Amino acid sequence: MRSLQKHLRGVGLLLRLCSTMATFLVLTLLTLSSVSSPVQAEIFTSIGQMTDLIFAERELVQSLKEYIEAEELKLEAVKSWANKLDMLTHASTSDPEGFLAHPVNAYKLMKRLNTEWSDLESLVLQDPSDGFISNMSVHRQYFPDEEDEKGAAKALLRLQDTYKLDSESFSKGKLPGQRQHSGVRYNAELTVDDCFDMGKLAYNENDHYHSVLWMQQALRQMDSGEDAKTAKADILDYLSYSVYQMGDLPRAIELTRRLVAIDPSHQRAGANLRYFERLLSKELRDRGRSQQEPADERPIQLDTYERPKDYLPEREVYEALCRGEGVKMTPKRRSRLFCRYQDGNRNPRLLLKPMKEEDEWDSPHIVRFLDALSDEEIEKIKELAKPNLARATVRDPNTGVLTVAHYRVSKSAWLEGEDDPVIARVNQRIEDVTGLSVNTAELLQVANYGVGGQYEPHYDFSRRPFDSNLKVDGNRLATYLNYMSDVEAGGATVFPDFGAAIWPRKGTAVFWYNLFRSGEGDYRTRHAACPVLVGSKWVSNKWIHERGQEFRRPCGLTEGDRS
Repeated sequence: MRSLQKHLRGVGLLLRLCSTMATFLVLTLLTLSSVSSPVQAEIFTSIGQMTDLIFAERELVQSLKEYIEAEELKLEAVKSWANKLDMLTHASTSDPEGFLAHPVNAYKLMKRLNTEWSDLESLVLQDPSDGFISNMSVHRQYFPDEEDEKGAAKALLRLQDTYKLDSESFSKGKLPGQRQHSGVRYNAELTVDDCFDMGKLAYNENDHYHSVLWMQQALRQMDSGEDAKTAKADILDYLSYSVYQMGDLPRAIELTRRLVAIDPSHQRAGANLRYFERLLSKELRDRGRSQQEPADERPIQLDTYERPKDYLPEREVYEALCRGEGVKMTPKRRSRLFCRYQDGNRNPRLLLKPMKEEDEWDSPHIVRFLDALSDEEIEKIKELAKPNLARATVRDPNTGVLTVAHYRVSKSAWLEGEDDPVIARVNQRIEDVTGLSVNTAELLQVANYGVGGQYEPHYDFSRRPFDSNLKVDGNRLATYLNYMSDVEAGGATVFPDFGAAIWPRKGTAVFWYNLFRSGEGDYRTRHAACPVLVGSKWVSNKWIHERGQEFRRPCGLTEGDRS
């Protein structure tokens, strides 16, 4: 912001300098006319030629005024930016995590830094602006790129689907689970241009379902009188074709007619309209009807068109559990759940202060440990992890190679016991309360799920029988998951197979076995981390392997022993 203010002062000085230079230019032209050759001097002393000079000077002055006006307009634009961003950054820096807890704020931050700041840079670059440009150059390396902006937009679409959020509520920032942060509500709204960009991104991905929802919202806000840089014809163009792709010919024709009425010379509209009308006539003939009923006048909603199926067979069950729907916790099952003090089979470290343990699910057995981490330990773990956070990876089931995947969106870091006494203490605590050795366990993995962060349904254990990673320490026997933050909305750990949803509670940990005593994988433990709707989710987990557990969790007597 200081560089902007410095630039503004520079622009004002530049305007004064330009005015002086222009005056000098005019005087120079007149002087040159008086010292030219005798013939030219004679010509210029005629009334007619002098009149020409007067008008030439007038044109120069007018040109100068236009230049100054352009500079002033640019200056006003930069001032407007500075004032808006001054207020915005004052709010965001007062409580960064609270501000970014709202997914729309996170998306608009990505969009501003990738797109809008670049627009400002182009504006300032029209004239010398060394201070601003050097500042931009320093920070450019840290800016999100186009892929980051696209990822943030896709996160909003993912949240919309998972939590069944209509575009209008979303664009107005009305999300379930919002609460006050330090007395300030960090609400954020999407403009017409934002909605158009969301719809255009979906359109470019051949996702016409979401393109319809967001182009419709852009049109709705524009029709209500909101100003925008986007032209209504562009919105109608994308919307009409996406509606056609969703199979709604009558509405596509109606929207295309609106487009033609606004812009009769539109390059595609006329051809599209004739094509749609021919298709509709053919459909009517095939049905033996002569006239089509009027197009549906009702606004397009989430359920107007069927959302296309994707690669995930349990998508509907998974997302319903994320919303807290379809949880199969019956009174009979609840009656089998208990709480207890866990002393780790009279472990000396737990005798004086046993761990509080609660049953979360009966079969497969999932327990939650209370007060598993203190606030001080949580902050230390986050402090150690933050410098090393990187996009989380998964192991490709075919090649075994670690790679990033669209179905796992989080950042993670791995911490060793030698990194800090807190990590060593946490590892020891995990061993004490589970009764399992952590000598062959993986390092403590710390993960942060921000806007739309998720991990779609997956197994923790390997299903590749000849996985080279299993030869030394065996498969992932059990999972121990620490919740290091509360999440205002979303972020549950869900098990689609048996309908369980476990909600994050700061300082607690959940534990379950991934393998039966026979060593077979328990396929019921396929689970997911639901997208974070509002808030930020921090977890740390320990994957405990088979080797070293031979006397701690003995194998069953028979191959089918699953107890």
